[in-house]
This record gives sequence, structure tokens and C-alpha cells, in this order.
Amino acid sequence: MQDLAHFASEALETASFAVILGSVAIATVLFLMHLGREDFEANYRAYRANLGRGILLGLELLIAGDIIKSVVLDPTLQSMLVLGGIVIIRTFLSLSLDVEINGHWPWETTRLALTQTRPPDEPPAPPAQ
Repeated sequence: MQDLAHFASEALETASFAVILGSVAIATVLFLMHLGREDFEANYRAYRANLGRGILLGLELLIAGDIIKSVVLDPTLQSMLVLGGIVIIRTFLSLSLDVEINGHWPWETTRLALTQTRPPDEPPAPPAQ
């Protein structure tokens, strides 16, 4: 069991590295391909969004590897505290990248979608209680 957990942890860390590196390469190639064809600002925003999505996916895999390593291989108080710190940092990065990509907080998505689909002359719906 320990060997399998160690292998899984290492595989997830390697996959995390590959995903981040691959997403940077793909996002950069797409950016360069669309550089002359589209508005630079829109292309740049798409580039940053693609980079952010790749980083988030890589961080998810890295956290999965850290959870396996901390819980199965080294279940000490110190490793749990380190894991908790990593999860807090990852959550902060995730929220920051989500705001950077979408331009608003994640919990505002529903309200913004309702605002965009409502006809302009219709008054806003009262807040749910």
C-alpha cells in the first residue's frame, strides 16, 4: 500500500508539472497564432485566461499528490499542518486566478447571469431570503 501511494503521489506531481508546462506552451502558441488576426487586448485576455486555467488544473493535481503523501505516507501533525497551509495558499490562488480570468468573484456568477438575461425595462428581482 505504501509503495502504491508513493507511486501515485509522484505520478500526480509529475502530471501537475506536465499540465502546467503544457498549458503554458499551448496558450503561448494560440496567442502567437492569433496575434495579427484579432484585437490585441482580447487576445491578451484570452492568453491570460488560458494560462490561469492551466495553472489551476496543475495546482489541483499537485494538491491531490500532496494529500496522498500527507495522509497515507506521512500522517504526522507537521505534515497535516503543511498540507493545510498548501490548501489555503492554493485556495487563495484559485480565487485570485478566477477573478483575473472572469473579472468577478465566483459567487457573483449567478447574479451576473441573471442581470445579463433580463430585458432592460424589467426591474431587478428582489434578493432571495
